[in-house]
Amino acid sequence: MKEYKMRRGEHLEDRMPDLKGSIEEYFGEVTGTEEWNGHELYVVEEPKNPVFERIVAGAASYSGKKDKLAVHFEERPAEELIAEGKVDAAADAVDVKNAFLLEATGRDAKSRRDSLKREVEDDAPDY
Repeated sequence: MKEYKMRRGEHLEDRMPDLKGSIEEYFGEVTGTEEWNGHELYVVEEPKNPVFERIVAGAASYSGKKDKLAVHFEERPAEELIAEGKVDAAADAVDVKNAFLLEATGRDAKSRRDSLKREVEDDAPDY
């Protein structure tokens, strides 16, 4: 499960007021919910794109802090997709993931990567 921050001064509920609806629009019907670290997240058991086996996404709320977007994409093995002739779906899967994360967080792939690098550097032990 990955957690994504919003852009400075922005909040998830402002960017995606209907989070469940947005998840369904991008990935398919929400079939239930699942608890993760005390957060109730939406589950898509049969995503529209055949690359995904299952998607879990929702708001991770922390007291005194802004909500983060928590997402886990379970993807099928590449060999399986190639055998089924669904290689084109892989490019579409990357596009839909990036579009969803950009709409939710206001951050493109490059700024999300940079943010993750800073978090790792901040967590590095001092020797």
